[in-house]
Parts: sequence; structure tokens; C-alpha cells
Amino acid sequence: MGLKRICASIKKYNNFLITAHTNLEGDALGAELAFYALIRKLGKQGVILNEDGIPYWHDFLPGIKRIRRLGRNQPEIKFDCLVVLDCADLKRTGDVWRLNKDGKPILNIDHHISNQGFGDVHWVDAHASSCSEMIYRIYKQMRLPICRPEAICLYTGMMTDTGSFRYSNTSSFTHQAVAELLKLGINVPLIYRYVYENLALEETRLLIKLLPKIVFSGEGKIAYFKLKRGILKKGAISMDLGDQLLSFARAIKGVEVVVLFKESVGTKNQVRINLRSHGKVDVNKIAAIFGGGGHKTAAGCSLHGDTNQIIKSVIAKIQQVLK
Repeated sequence: MGLKRICASIKKYNNFLITAHTNLEGDALGAELAFYALIRKLGKQGVILNEDGIPYWHDFLPGIKRIRRLGRNQPEIKFDCLVVLDCADLKRTGDVWRLNKDGKPILNIDHHISNQGFGDVHWVDAHASSCSEMIYRIYKQMRLPICRPEAICLYTGMMTDTGSFRYSNTSSFTHQAVAELLKLGINVPLIYRYVYENLALEETRLLIKLLPKIVFSGEGKIAYFKLKRGILKKGAISMDLGDQLLSFARAIKGVEVVVLFKESVGTKNQVRINLRSHGKVDVNKIAAIFGGGGHKTAAGCSLHGDTNQIIKSVIAKIQQVLK
């Protein structure tokens, strides 16, 4: 299955429920908003609904107020097609997937190599820089115009998932797509500042406290952080601090793999693990061993148990790979 099948399905259905993974970031949000704009250009209807709330540093995205958050007593949403974006596993949508009680068709559009091809129609392109890049290709395939609001969303998605076009998933096609988006007059410095230079004072103080807690292993080739339960609280404290820590450690000379072990606030004895690498170590394979997945240089998983034992097991596996 691929791009043409996805386009045919979009033409076939009229009312879409659009969602993405939990812990929303720039690519998921950019892809959702751009996809919503696409179906509206076709005269179709849709609702964007996510398990989690929107990080404040993405409030600038055009149409962001259209995105709803799943509620405890969620009103019924009528749709004839569920669209899952930037999500390797259907259950990573949180409880949104459960709204598809009648088994409506599912469109799966994703760029994670760990995606197993769930859904009735799936298009998984592990070579794409981002899901937003894939939505851009749908626009081009369907010959739909991209206006400035969509350009901002698509650019933000591509920028964030490529580390500002620094990571190996940045291709010549990515730059060609961005070149076209730039012609629409988007403010690149302002977007960058919103996403990357927007830490609140309280968050900055916490970041200063967390940085000295970095631990090195494997002769300095592995760096990791252990974040105890409740340190990163949704709402009061930015969940983006995890990315700040990963980026800092990844920039240290000699470090090949960075890991963030974060104890879950809502689930007892659950540890969320985020892995990053420069490419020598395929962290997608590491995450897969523990039931997760992602990309070669960025992946994650969740484990239940004692945090220190989990750290020991994951670091040991990385050390084996590095030998």
C-alpha cells in the first residue's frame, strides 16, 4: 500500500476523525492541522482529537484551537474514517482509538520504521523525514494548493523531526519541499524561537538542576538521565525538558547513545525510555527488544518494574551493541 491508495481513500470518505500519538510534538501537530486543511479543501468534514493537551510552545500554529482533547465523558463524534498520523502503534493514540467502536476504516500514515502496517489502508515511509513531509506529498499528489497556514504547519513538522534539518533523516526532497514552503512567506526565525527558545523561568531553573545529574557509562559513549516520578509535571512544568536534556547530552563529544529514563506520574512502576544516537547504534533495534520502536537514531519504549533494574538492563544491552 502507499500514497495512491491513501489519496483514493481520502476521496472515498467524507467525515474524518484525525488523531496522533500521545506526548504531542511539532510533527504530530503540524501533520494533523495540515491534513485537516487538506480535507476541508476537498469539501469534507473532520475533527482532530488527541489523548493529550497541546504543549504551549506550539500555540502559534495556525488552526491550533481546532484541536480537541479527549475527555472523560467524551461526546459522540460521527465519522466514517479514522486517520492515525505519526503513530507506529494504534494504541499509542491513548484511548482515542477506542472511539472506533463500529470498526470504521483506519488510514495509517507514518514514517516510523517500527510501524507494523496496522489499519485498513496504510502508507509507511521510513525514508520520509517526518509525517508532515508525507502530508506535503499528499497535497502534491492530489494537486491541492498549499497556503501560508498549511506551510507553517508543514514546515514546523519537518523542522522539529529533523532537529532543524541536522539529522540523517533530512533528505534532498526535504529541502526541496521546504524551499517551496519558504516561498509562501513563513517567518522561519519566529517559528524557531517559539519552538526552541521559549522556556519559562521555572523550567529553566529545573533544567539547571537536572543537567548535573547526567551519568556516563561505556567509557563515555553512553550518557543517561534518571528522572524521578513527578519531576516533569504536565501543565506546571514543560514536558519538553526531556528533549532539552537529550539534545544537551547528544552534543557531548564521544557520546554515541543518550537515554532518558522517566518515571511515569500516572502509572505506578512504569518507566518511559527515550533513546537517541548519532547512527552508529540503531536505537530502534534496542527499543524493539523492550517492546518499543521508532527510528534508527530516535526511539522509545515503556517498561514496568524497578527503575534501577530497568536502567541496568537497558544500559547493558547498549553496551553489548557498542562492543
